[in-house]
Amino acid sequence: MNARKSRRLAAAIMVAGALTVTTACSSGHSNGDAAPGASKAPVKATTISIGTAADSTGPAVAEPNAKKGGTVNMIDRDDFSHLDPAQIYLNYNSEVSLLFTRQLTGYKYLPDGSQKLVGDLATDTGTTTDGGKTWKFTLKDGVKWQDGTAITSADIKYSIERTFAPFVKSGPTYIQAWLAGDKYRDAYPGPYEGKELDAVQTPDAKTVVFTFKDAHPDANFTLAMTGYGVVPKAQDTKDAYDKKPFSSGPYQIADHVTDKSLDLVRNPNWDPATDPIRNAYPDKWHMEFGVQAQQSTERFMADNGADKTAFSFHNQVHTTYIDQVKADAKLKPRTLEGLTPYVDYYFINNTRIKDQKVREALIRAFPHQQTRQLQGGTTYGDYATTYMSPTTLGYEANDTYDILKKPQGDPEAAKKLLTEANAVGQTIVYAYNNTPVQQKVTEAIRVALEAAGFKFVPKPLDAKTYYDAIGLVNNEYDLYWGGWGADWPTGYTSLQPVWDGRTIADGASNYAHTNDPQINSAIDAAVKIADPVEQGKAWAAIDKQLQEKAVSIPDVYQRSLSLYGSGLGGVKFDTLFGLQSPLNIYVK
Repeated sequence: MNARKSRRLAAAIMVAGALTVTTACSSGHSNGDAAPGASKAPVKATTISIGTAADSTGPAVAEPNAKKGGTVNMIDRDDFSHLDPAQIYLNYNSEVSLLFTRQLTGYKYLPDGSQKLVGDLATDTGTTTDGGKTWKFTLKDGVKWQDGTAITSADIKYSIERTFAPFVKSGPTYIQAWLAGDKYRDAYPGPYEGKELDAVQTPDAKTVVFTFKDAHPDANFTLAMTGYGVVPKAQDTKDAYDKKPFSSGPYQIADHVTDKSLDLVRNPNWDPATDPIRNAYPDKWHMEFGVQAQQSTERFMADNGADKTAFSFHNQVHTTYIDQVKADAKLKPRTLEGLTPYVDYYFINNTRIKDQKVREALIRAFPHQQTRQLQGGTTYGDYATTYMSPTTLGYEANDTYDILKKPQGDPEAAKKLLTEANAVGQTIVYAYNNTPVQQKVTEAIRVALEAAGFKFVPKPLDAKTYYDAIGLVNNEYDLYWGGWGADWPTGYTSLQPVWDGRTIADGASNYAHTNDPQINSAIDAAVKIADPVEQGKAWAAIDKQLQEKAVSIPDVYQRSLSLYGSGLGGVKFDTLFGLQSPLNIYVK
């Protein structure tokens, strides 16, 4: 995975919101209770495009009937683990950061639900004349810090340089590795010793130029990550910056009591004419921590007092109330259900299961309908038939193994494949999180695989060390669950970390140990394609190749179900992070 970090969570209760899922990382496994639903309809792909300079001008697209003023409340389980942009990788940290930190680029949401990559601080999404090795960005007029000083190209350069500092341990590492190599910290120690990074140049106060070691045609997507948000040198307090960053966005931090509350007020020096992304309707935000998912669900359902103007970044509807919430017509207008960027798989260990017919038999036999029902039904996710999420640029629907036609599994077709492979009775060692729900899921898988002609051996694992166990290259398991979500919505971070054979290593994300020269070569070719639409087609073709080679079992495209108070408007689901977005919220 080069210098990239892999974020993985071992036992998240996705439906109950017990743990936050991260970007470009292994997703959390649901341990929710059952909920009804057996929809077989294919999911709808999210439309993502590259905006123009005109698309990058402010103000943001207005929310119908919205008005300024009032205080929005937020209730959630956890305080934000990081507010320093260089340290941000978790999705809920990213979402709140959008209120007070800006990047060179970002995502503009349109009324039809589509998304455009646009210039945030930059006048557009950047230009490259050499296929993506050199990127040039020009800053907008009128972008300022909260003290009224101008944001300059020197601020952009400094913000990138400080991501190299030793105290920065939690954020993304793409840009650093692209600028200085995999051992980027050895190549450059950060700006605190007085040294500058030559690979980032500032010809004038408005222009910044990145020169990478290799071509990266989608670097403008990478720079939209909150982890590359701006930090002013004059206000940089190093480690302490994580608690109270200096604002470049519409709000600034008024007070932050760790694990209790966060209060935001308006930044008077933010100019909406420069910002195509943020509407900033409320005067204030009051955020309360320590509220469990069951509590928040009950409070949203009751809809009393200050909770009428409350939302939650990632506390989803608790499993106890899923049926009730979905059946209540009065709650429907303030219920959000959406597709997240995360895809759950049942990884087949290609090191141990070398025969493609046996892998195909596993895919045909797998009981998606039964396992999904045990984990939340349609609320848990839509049946996945591809390795790339529908939220990804270039996604193409494809159902090679008729999962949508027979989500309950096809034991006859599976047994026929096993017979052709002379493998009837082959043992499958299945590793799983040893939780009550996963015990039930394991039993459903056992019944289905034995009906298809496999011998099934379950191996329970401690949830705390689950990923450590399956992450070993020489593990002793044939089949195990895992999930993944992209860092930005292109095929590169959707597919390369998980299926590139050159990423195989203990603790890396290629859990299937797929190492196919044809796939590896196709990945190398795809990353060099400069046109985002054409690159998307190349990733879709790789996705189809992975399906045809039966490398693993796609299971679900994860979904989210959440509530908010009746006194709020403009609450929308952010498909990039899988959370409620604050960018269009207003008090009615």
